[in-house]
Amino acid sequence: MTATTPAAQAPTRSAARAGAEVRPLTFATLTLVEWRKQLDTRAGRWLLAVIALITAGVLAVMVAVNGGNHSFSAFLVATSTPMAMLLPIVGVLAATSEWSQRTALVTFTLEPRRTRVGIAKVVGAIGSGLALLVLAVGLAALAHLVVVSFRDADPAWDVTAQNVAYLAISVVLFMAQGVGFGLLLRSTPAAIVTLLLMPTLFGIVGGLVPGLADALPWIDLGTAGEPLLFGAALDAQGWAQLASASAIWVVAPLVGGLWRVARSEISSS
Repeated sequence: MTATTPAAQAPTRSAARAGAEVRPLTFATLTLVEWRKQLDTRAGRWLLAVIALITAGVLAVMVAVNGGNHSFSAFLVATSTPMAMLLPIVGVLAATSEWSQRTALVTFTLEPRRTRVGIAKVVGAIGSGLALLVLAVGLAALAHLVVVSFRDADPAWDVTAQNVAYLAISVVLFMAQGVGFGLLLRSTPAAIVTLLLMPTLFGIVGGLVPGLADALPWIDLGTAGEPLLFGAALDAQGWAQLASASAIWVVAPLVGGLWRVARSEISSS
């Protein structure tokens, strides 16, 4: 009896030591994993490549025409516009990859706290957007420096910290919106079509129905957020309109998407 006791206790002690070494995923690690997923899919890489090619093409045209005589802010609008149009799709892909790649069961088995995974996706997508914004500002500054140095263009360094901060706010909103629609619909085609079609419909309806013209900035994120993209100052009413439109198009889809992911059944297919 006493001879078999140490042998019987050895596996128990080994299992206890192994269990003690297992630690839960930190939120930073989880966010890094979700950020890497944006680059691990072919669609994500191609989309980022398309953004880079469009931006490079627009800058090349601006350098070539009118003697390159464009201000820093004009170059920044040129680099940030393609990004603002396509970045929400990056957010959609970041959210729907679990279902399009059929990895949801594995992901939520390794991290059962689904809301935590969803928030990590939001943070990772926003991080990608802000990194691309830094790149866009750098490319705009480089292009303006090139035309000033080699094409004798007039120097016009007219971009302020407030302009960049406004662009950063728009990036945060657009990326969170993309992730929200992706989590809510869990289908890449459906989320992208909805994300791109709804603002167009709102613009058409607002243009055709005169009575909606005054209400459009309160319910349409594109209209309310347009000053952010072009560096215009927002007054109290402008911020209120942005908050109202963001609640409809960013907060509501995001909360609904996180709730659906937390409550719905997760399968391997």
